[in-house]
This record gives sequence, C-alpha cells and structure tokens, in this order.
Amino acid sequence: MNISDVITEFINELMRRQGGTVELRRGELAGRFNCVPSQINYVMDTRFTPEHGYIVETRRGGGGYIRITRVSCGAALIMHTLNAVGDEIDGGSARVFIANLVNENALGRDAAGIILAAVSDGALRNVHPGNKNAVRAAILKACLLANT
Repeated sequence: MNISDVITEFINELMRRQGGTVELRRGELAGRFNCVPSQINYVMDTRFTPEHGYIVETRRGGGGYIRITRVSCGAALIMHTLNAVGDEIDGGSARVFIANLVNENALGRDAAGIILAAVSDGALRNVHPGNKNAVRAAILKACLLANT
C-alpha cells in the first residue's frame, strides 16, 4: 500500500467515526505520515473530489484547514435544487424539480407527494397572489432541507 492509500484510509476512517465530515490540518497530516504537504494536496486532488462524492473546503494560512464532507448523490442533487430554486418559484417549475428528484432517487415518492401538496396552488389559496411564488419557494426549500 502506498502513502496515498494510507492517507486516504486514515481520512476515510476519521470520516466514518465523525459522521461524514472531518476537519484536518495539512501540516499535521504531513507530519503524521512523514511526507511533504504537497502529498496531502495530491490525495485531496485525486481521492476526495466531487466525482468521488466529496466536498472539500480549504483555507490556507496559520489557521488554515481542510474540511472534507462525504455527500451522497441524492443529497448533492437536493442541494443543487435548493440553490436553483431561488427566491420564487411557480407551481409548474416546482413540480418539474420534484419529479427530477424522484426520477434520480434523491426523493421518495411519498415525500414528493407531501411536498407537492404543500406547494400546490390549493394549499396556497389564502396567500396573496403577489407573494405566492415566494412562499412556495420557501416551503419547497424547507421541505427539501428537512428531507436531507
């Protein structure tokens, strides 16, 4: 097993213990494995990528860190949807987003049905027409966040 594999296994084990997110310091990792910090960069760039299901945030400097979060495909799609919804959404667009989440198995059919009911025009009938799409977006986002 090469050093990159050892570092990867170490980080994955930490993530398992800590529930999917770990915060590390590049220098401390390099010291622990007696390697140069660029080796840590290599591991981050090749083993912990979005394609592999990770979000990596880095901050350089004295207080710098590397934060790695394991993301499931479904959760990533839900997060993308949350960002794409914006401040307002009409009923048809909400239905399309929800259908896409169901088709990609990021959202179950039962949950989708409940969310569709919550954002429907019928459920929002007492909301002022000028506010309806903003309220619908807020409800959709809250439901998706609760479902992650």
